[in-house]
Amino acid sequence: MSNENVLLKVEGVGKQFEGNRVLKDINFSLAKGKILGLVGENGAGKSTLMRILFGMNVIAETGGYEGEIYLDNEKINFKSPLDALKAGIGMVHQEFSLIPGFTTTENILLNMEKTKPNVISRILGKRLEMIDMGAMKKSAQNAIETLGVQLDPDTLVSEMPVGHKQFIEIAREIDREKVKLLVLDEPTAVLTESEAEILLKSMRRLADMGVSIIFISHRLHEITSVCDTIVVLRDGVIVVERPVEGVHVRQIAEWMVGRDVEGKKAEYEKVVDVTDSNKDIILEVKNLWVDMPGETVKDVSFKVKRGEIFGIGGLAGQGKLGIPNGIMGLFPSDGEVLFNEKPLPLNATLNALKSGLAFVSEDRRGVGLLLDEPIDWNIAFNAMQVQDKFIKRLLGGLIKWRDDKAMKDCAQGYIKALEIKCTSEKQRTRQLSGGNQQKVCLAKAFALEPSLLFVSEPTRGIDVGAKKLVLDALRRYNEENNTTIVMVSSELEELRSICNRIAIISEGRVSGILPPGAEAAEFGLLMSGEYHLSEEGETR
Repeated sequence: MSNENVLLKVEGVGKQFEGNRVLKDINFSLAKGKILGLVGENGAGKSTLMRILFGMNVIAETGGYEGEIYLDNEKINFKSPLDALKAGIGMVHQEFSLIPGFTTTENILLNMEKTKPNVISRILGKRLEMIDMGAMKKSAQNAIETLGVQLDPDTLVSEMPVGHKQFIEIAREIDREKVKLLVLDEPTAVLTESEAEILLKSMRRLADMGVSIIFISHRLHEITSVCDTIVVLRDGVIVVERPVEGVHVRQIAEWMVGRDVEGKKAEYEKVVDVTDSNKDIILEVKNLWVDMPGETVKDVSFKVKRGEIFGIGGLAGQGKLGIPNGIMGLFPSDGEVLFNEKPLPLNATLNALKSGLAFVSEDRRGVGLLLDEPIDWNIAFNAMQVQDKFIKRLLGGLIKWRDDKAMKDCAQGYIKALEIKCTSEKQRTRQLSGGNQQKVCLAKAFALEPSLLFVSEPTRGIDVGAKKLVLDALRRYNEENNTTIVMVSSELEELRSICNRIAIISEGRVSGILPPGAEAAEFGLLMSGEYHLSEEGETR
């Protein structure tokens, strides 16, 4: 590859946090107009590498990095993301950075607003120009059309499904002037299959226009279908850099984890038998309605047996995420919920937690974690607040103080059990990779020792190795504690690998409930709304 054709060159880059080496001697290059697939298990160093490239503040605050990076044959060392943006690098992070009260247009043009002069600005300067909404809508529409999606420029972000929000994030980056390099961090994790296909085509279109792309994804078939080259990170070191042509998904998985995954795969796809029909009912939901933007629940009824793992699946935007969020009181809801044969008041989160329910949200940053607090605080906090755990008492409880040793012991136990990659239980949760943050969310829920645990998208953004570990942890917790688990997931095979029964949600209602061993076509028909089944499996 000639230097003229190379856009990005990384030479000998390394990074450590508080003595923990996360990157070592990273070397690779990316040509202009090409797509590079960056893969690796959670904690492999992908996010740190991208933070270095994008000039994130945390890198400079922790001592900078070793090595050199060249963009268009010029050495770069950005001190802030603003420097990276000015140089032509755009980045779409896993977590959204949109303003809910702004429209599609306003979010796409945020900090890049189009203005027009007026009488005052002609005298006092450009800063007093008026917003040119016509020009802004035109610019936003051009970016939307480049992506090939249908988005209303005037719709508020707060009223959109999560997939549309992801497209707005990407549209904002490609609308910037002189964008040369686009970094996409798990952009398809929240998209349906059809939306993901649109995005992959958009990426190819952008590459043909001369924009280089670094594409991070745990959906390995996307890497093989759209990328020109692949870089595999394992434990902070590049183990493979090569063209994608001729590479198979299983090869990539083996490179990522450093072992043969065939045996693991067979265990992961093991079908679970349906639970004993004589088991009593721990949760009964009747005519549930939930007003969750983009995931509205219209009329949902189902029963969950004590000790089972009950799955809830369906396409994005059909209402599956609204069910646990509504029952746990995070969004307005109505209907009837019986827990242990007693009415469970809706719109009352604290009451749900005190009743023996727990929830691992799909929004780990917004709902699940205290990002600026250490791991032990995150794991213990809910149990401390709701159940008075990790509290020492004196004089019959008149004097109380925090039991730091109990918190430490609890955190260390879960760090070991869930293989959370961290420097210690005192590391700030914000510094963990996405997958390890998700494991902390699980540990926080386990610490409550709930009778029933709602888990929503537990493996979103988690690699093939960590995914199995999380699913095994849920299965083991269910078996050892007889804890009932209601698991919501967009991954049908994931549900089939662990659940006793699976309810499919379509248009805010239960289309049917099937055993995991049912034909994939039956699940597909339920998702498409082609037909509906009663809980007994009869067509209706």
